[in-house]
Amino acid sequence: MGAGRLGWREMLLPGVLAVAQILLWAPRVPGVLPAASTVIAFAALSCRRLAPAWAFGGTLPAAVLGVGAVSGALVGPVWGVGTVGGALVEPVSVGGALVEPVSVGGALVGPVSMDGAVVGPVAGVGAVGGAVVASVAVLVALHSLAVRRTAGLAAAGGLCAVLVVIGAALAAGASARTVAGLALQAAGLAAVVWVMGRSRRRGQARRAAAAAYRARSASVPRLAAGTERARLMAELHDVAAHRLTGIVVSAAAATRLPDAGLAVEAARHAAEAGRQAVAELDRLAEASEPMTLEDIDALVSEHGNLDHRRTSAAVPPQVADLDHRRMAVQVAELDYRRTAAAVPPQVADLDYRRTAVAVPPQVADLAYRVVREALTNAMRHAAGASRVRIDALPGELAVTVTDSGGTPAAADLGTGNGLAGLRSAVRSAGGSLRAGPKDGGWEVRAVLPMPPPEAPYGLTARRGAGWRGSSALDGALVILAIALSLGANLLPGDDLDPFASTGAGVLLAVLFGLHALPLWWRRNASRRSLVVALATLMAWLGLDIAGWPGPPLSDAFLWCWWVELALVYAIGACRAGARDWLAPAAVAGCGGLALVSGDGITGDRPAAWLVLAVGLALPAWAAWASGRFVAARRRRRGTALARERDLLERDAARAATAERRRILDGLRRTARRHAQGVVDGADAGDLAVVLAEARAGLGALRELLAQAREREVSYDPPPTVDGIAALAARRGAAARYVGARRPLSPDAEATAYEVARELFTEGTAVTVTFLDGGVMVSGRSPTGPVVRRRLRALADAADGTLTIADDGAAQVWLPEVFLS
Repeated sequence: MGAGRLGWREMLLPGVLAVAQILLWAPRVPGVLPAASTVIAFAALSCRRLAPAWAFGGTLPAAVLGVGAVSGALVGPVWGVGTVGGALVEPVSVGGALVEPVSVGGALVGPVSMDGAVVGPVAGVGAVGGAVVASVAVLVALHSLAVRRTAGLAAAGGLCAVLVVIGAALAAGASARTVAGLALQAAGLAAVVWVMGRSRRRGQARRAAAAAYRARSASVPRLAAGTERARLMAELHDVAAHRLTGIVVSAAAATRLPDAGLAVEAARHAAEAGRQAVAELDRLAEASEPMTLEDIDALVSEHGNLDHRRTSAAVPPQVADLDHRRMAVQVAELDYRRTAAAVPPQVADLDYRRTAVAVPPQVADLAYRVVREALTNAMRHAAGASRVRIDALPGELAVTVTDSGGTPAAADLGTGNGLAGLRSAVRSAGGSLRAGPKDGGWEVRAVLPMPPPEAPYGLTARRGAGWRGSSALDGALVILAIALSLGANLLPGDDLDPFASTGAGVLLAVLFGLHALPLWWRRNASRRSLVVALATLMAWLGLDIAGWPGPPLSDAFLWCWWVELALVYAIGACRAGARDWLAPAAVAGCGGLALVSGDGITGDRPAAWLVLAVGLALPAWAAWASGRFVAARRRRRGTALARERDLLERDAARAATAERRRILDGLRRTARRHAQGVVDGADAGDLAVVLAEARAGLGALRELLAQAREREVSYDPPPTVDGIAALAARRGAAARYVGARRPLSPDAEATAYEVARELFTEGTAVTVTFLDGGVMVSGRSPTGPVVRRRLRALADAADGTLTIADDGAAQVWLPEVFLS
């Protein structure tokens, strides 16, 4: 069945309901209203998957017409005597008000259910059954709305259903108390249906995300290998190429100097630099620590005589010759230890200033890369850098490196990938890089953002699932418990009216509330919640013994005992204690006391209590065992998930290790061998060999980088948090990570990836922030309403939130409850 088409599955349930409505109404309720109600409900439910909001809106008038067809609220007398199917009917309460038993053909008709509420005796069970079917259509449509639309829209639908019940009751002339009772019961039923739909929506989203993750999990090792290759290539270019370039420039300049002492000193420093290059190549297999601002100070100091703020000295007359001075500056700039014997300090003319005091580690590391690449390029293509600035701006760090041009000491030293790779790294961090001519020289300027760790765009997102999350089920159970108990007692009947006395009515409402509220804490404090619920029952028993005018506990227990069963289930599912088996026993014992206290028990009450307690123990133990079974199944799923993730991580680690070994083997055969040749030549004092080996090493690095680019194959990144960075590179956007990284479940990884994909539509930066209780994906919100709706749907299905500020900044919060 294609999208946008109706199939037989969509028509099956509406057809069954329509047939049931016709069979119940045809012989009893003639006229246009029953047919109209049936047709509208059938048409509405048929499109519940394609247009759930329209389907729900269509079932509401169908239900109203159904109620009107039975009660005569729209076409006949509201209160009085009438006939249904030719039978004489006593005065009844239209809209669900409970009046008194009525007779249809001499048979007593008892209470029936309409819109999920007890509505009382009416003329003919079959006639009202047709209205019940119309109300079931409303519940089905509400469930579909909760499954396929956001929580807010579905909650608004539930509220509309309750308002329709209230309106129908008021139109029928029901009393305020009856309206309140019907509204409570309708609200409880709507809340449960809403929660069931939300639960199914979460399950569908979780399964779809996990399926997408597993479908492309084979690309996770490929991503790991590519990430490792990119890291090693960046290190090769930034570290080894930097050293070898310095050796070439220094050796080339020294071979043209008339001073033999400078040539000897240049050879000595070439040997030292060569050994550093060899050591750095050997350390490539290890991940290096992020650089700091102090490391930038040390790096710049290698290229000039600095006083930590600014260096500016006149050039001595003896080196006034321009070419001579340039060559001397090259030697001075490559003097890594800056000894006085190399070149007089007055030769260096490098203006350096840093106003930034503290920046995030990842920003400082990237700034170091920018400075190093710019200084290396200044040696390759000019007479060295003349100005370096590290400036702290509001929320940004600006890095500027400028040279004044001039003739390089050696040509053709670049690898051809430096600025391009650096620009990609800066863009991935959400910054910008500009490189171009300025005042006869060349300037490289990078602006790097410095976002605060928890609010990358100055937003404080709504964190926590709130009423959308799994706690919504607990709230719905509380509402249902109050609705079934208090709502039923608000409807008038033949029994003793508990609300005849205001004090007794208030006390009864308090008892119902105290008994229902523990359901809200059944997950986090299940044992204490059960204690509170049982204590409420015992307090009620004490009131019965004292002779209070309210309903006896033995009657109330029958419609509210499911609360204890839900709490016992929660103890089995959420807690694992050695004495948890006592919970079913306590429930059975207290339930036996509640039942044996009724007037219907005569004779030996202790024996009756024992029999009743044993009978109640069976469902109590079944509820506890069900909770234990669910808990064990969750643990098995968690273990299987952890095993699956561990295997995938091992595959990724093996792929990264294999790629690292392949690159390092190539290095040992080429670049490292040439770096060692530089050391050997420098130890022998042969600058020509030093120069040749250094050039050969740069050529080998260039070849390795070219081979690495050839191995880059286009593929769809895996839907993981790490895959967001690969997706950003493909989209020309940026991805950055904040906070302590931790493993996430497959559905969480895939959901965060899909959120980032939507945020990348504007080609901007996306930040993934790991926080306590969940993960935040933030970026600039797309301007299109379609993309915003998709973002809202993704967040809603994950029990998360979407927050959009006035300036267009967006944050999607995915709570940990969905990630687990």
